Amino acid sequence: MFGENLTLGIIIGAALLDSINPCVIGVLVFLIAFMTRVFKNRNRMLIGSLLYALVVYASYLVIGLGILRFTLSIDAATTFYWIVALIAIFAGFLEIKDFFWYGKGFSLQIIPGASARIKSYTQWIERLESRHFGILLLTMVVLGIFVVLVELPCTGAPYLAVLGLLSQGAYAQALPLLLLYNFVFIIPLLIIIGIAYFGTSSERLEAWRQAHKGLMRLVVGVFLIVLGFYMIYSLNPVL
Repeated sequence: MFGENLTLGIIIGAALLDSINPCVIGVLVFLIAFMTRVFKNRNRMLIGSLLYALVVYASYLVIGLGILRFTLSIDAATTFYWIVALIAIFAGFLEIKDFFWYGKGFSLQIIPGASARIKSYTQWIERLESRHFGILLLTMVVLGIFVVLVELPCTGAPYLAVLGLLSQGAYAQALPLLLLYNFVFIIPLLIIIGIAYFGTSSERLEAWRQAHKGLMRLVVGVFLIVLGFYMIYSLNPVL
């Protein structure tokens, strides 16, 4: 059984805060604008966007399951727990730094050069717009997997912290909680897709992201620091 260190509140809270990361929202807004151009109508844009969200869900789930299984297989759960707790605290301070000095110094961001690569891929996909709809959807799957991988340096801290908590229990018990985490993670993505489908332009969504990205970083940063210290305290409650 999992101990008191892990609650549904931590799982849900970490997933929601992970999903409001400006990196995640920024890439999604860009892709919605791209899919609106490529798929020509709202219904096809909706299908492409939902497919993208499904790919994000599946990719993050596979990565999480892989890390968790590897950690448990080498009997390194406690070491992993300490490492991710320290990573969470460090990442939290970086996020708070960006609330005051956004983009100054070292920041959690997608892999350098990945933004240009994403734009290059989308331009290549646009040249396929006259091809079969199924081909376009297949290219969206590949693009979604690529985006997940390059976003991990920016979005991975809350996920790693949750995986550290899950590593304290059995793999079979961790699986449903990991499924829950990733479902909650994509809920804001689905909300943004719905907003775009019902008429809000990608420009307005991007303007909202720019106006609130500092606050999003602050909230995520405070949560990561609190969670990291909580994880450390849970191993040494007498301190």
